[in-house]
Amino acid sequence: MEYLNIALPKGRLGEKVYEMFEKIGYGCPAIKEKNRQLIFENEENKVRYFWSKPSDVSIYVEKGAADIGVVGKDILLEYEPDIYELADLDIGKCRMCVAAKKGFRDNSEKTLKVATKFVNIARGHYASKGRDIEICKLNGSIEIAPILGMTDVIVDIVETGTTLKENDLEVIETIIPISARLVANKASSKFKSQQINDIRRKLQEVIDND
Repeated sequence: MEYLNIALPKGRLGEKVYEMFEKIGYGCPAIKEKNRQLIFENEENKVRYFWSKPSDVSIYVEKGAADIGVVGKDILLEYEPDIYELADLDIGKCRMCVAAKKGFRDNSEKTLKVATKFVNIARGHYASKGRDIEICKLNGSIEIAPILGMTDVIVDIVETGTTLKENDLEVIETIIPISARLVANKASSKFKSQQINDIRRKLQEVIDND
């Protein structure tokens, strides 16, 4: 049997995901050792794990470097990678929202200025409403944009909403709920279908029983 290559997102989410894989019998003890290794193998289970920046997981999967991986729904919506979405893992829950300064009222006669790093999601959302927008693409601390008057609103992921409250901003609209998804390379889904389906089925059982 060939090794199954699995891309995990770095950070708390990836650690939770690995615990799920461990629970269903796909553990790899080396991954918990304190070292600078990049790739971790378990010959017995025929799995090979590697950590990746969360936004890169879908790229590794699409290009076939990873057979399966775990990625946020926000990445799938924003970049539309050519991969299969197999399951909602029901973890890493948050939501994609529109937020603005408290008391903001949208003037539909003016072009709405939107700060975001999720350009495609924002464009799609406002296109569905027929609303003219001007996007300001930012990569970090986008909450500053409406505070400084650079934009009217932001489109971003909201988990607890604490950062918004501390900066006198509030959610004015939820675009879509976000969670972690199990994804697969299209060719791998064909040639390693038994291994991939086994993992998907077992993970689904864990999700259903939690």
